[in-house]
Amino acid sequence: MPGSPVGRRLFLVGLAVAPLRPATVRAAAPPYRIALANINDAKDVRIEGLGFTGYDVRRSFELAARGKPVDIIYYDNAGDAETAVANAIDAISRKVDLLIEFNSETDVNDDIARKAAAAGVLVLAIGYPVGDAPLYSADNLVAGQIAGRALATFAKQSWPDETPVVIILGDVGDPVDAVTQRIKGITDTIRPALPSVDLVLLDTGGQPQRGDGLLAKFLQQNPRTRAVVATLDDPTAVWAKAAVDLTARANDCVIVGQGLDHTIHGGASEKKEIDPANRTSPVLGSVAYYMDRYGFEVLPLALRMLNGESIPPHTHTRHILVTAANVYREYPPIDMN
Repeated sequence: MPGSPVGRRLFLVGLAVAPLRPATVRAAAPPYRIALANINDAKDVRIEGLGFTGYDVRRSFELAARGKPVDIIYYDNAGDAETAVANAIDAISRKVDLLIEFNSETDVNDDIARKAAAAGVLVLAIGYPVGDAPLYSADNLVAGQIAGRALATFAKQSWPDETPVVIILGDVGDPVDAVTQRIKGITDTIRPALPSVDLVLLDTGGQPQRGDGLLAKFLQQNPRTRAVVATLDDPTAVWAKAAVDLTARANDCVIVGQGLDHTIHGGASEKKEIDPANRTSPVLGSVAYYMDRYGFEVLPLALRMLNGESIPPHTHTRHILVTAANVYREYPPIDMN
C-alpha cells in the first residue's frame, strides 16, 4: 500500500521537475517537504550498467540532507512502473513541495509529471525525463569519450610503433541508452586516434565475472597482441585485471573502467585497484560518475527551485578520468589520519 511503513519510506525526491506554474504552485516555506522516489533501494541491484546501486543513491540524499531546511520522504520505485505511479500519487497526497523522480520505467513518467503539475507539485528528474521537468543525469557519451581518449593516448605514448587491438568488454548487448552511448563515446574517440586498429566486442551479458574468462581467452589466442581494454563498468574492470594477471600480460594491456564505484577504489587500508600505492596496475583509471554523491548535487538544485529560482533544463554530472594520481583528491580516504 502506498505510504505504508513497510512498503516504502517517506522521503520524496522526484528527480524530474515540471515547469513552474505561478498560478498553481503552492507557496512553500522552509522546512520544505521533498519526496525522493528512488529507482530502487536495493543494495545488490546495479543501476545504469555501472557498479553503483540504488542504495548508494538513497544514502547520498540522506547524508546531503543533513543541515538542510528539508524534510524528505523516501520512496522505493523498485524498478516497477506501477509502483512508481503509486509512489507519486502517495507523495502528492502528502502535499509535498517537490518530487524528485528517479524512474527508469519511462512509459509512466509523463503521467507522473501530469499528476504533479495538476497538484501544483514541482518535479525534478534524475536520469530519465519526467515531462518537461528539469533533469539531472550522467553524460554517458562524454564519459565514453574520456575513456577512449585516455586509452588512445596511452597506446600512442607507450607503443608508438605498434598497433594495438581495442577491446570493449562488458554488457555490450544491453539496449539501455546509457550503455549504448558509453560504447559510442569510446569508439567515436578511439577510431580517429588509432585509425587502423581492430575493434573487438566481448559481451559479458551483464555478469562482470565473465570478463575474466572472455579476456583471458582472447589474450591466450593472441599472444603477441597489445590490447587497450575499455570496460563498461568497474566490476568488469576488476575481473579484466584478473585475466591480465592470469595470462601474465601486464606489459601488453591497459584497462580503463567506467563508474569509479567502490569496487575499484576505497580507503587507504583497502588496497583497491586504483590506489596511490598501486601505480603498476594495468588499470589506468576509471571515469567518475559520482552516483554515490547524487544527493549533494541534486538537493541544491531542488532548493533553488523551491526558492523560486530557475535552473537549467538539463544538468550533467561532472565526468573526469580518475587514476592513482588523483583518486584521493576526488575521494579522500576516511581511514587515513
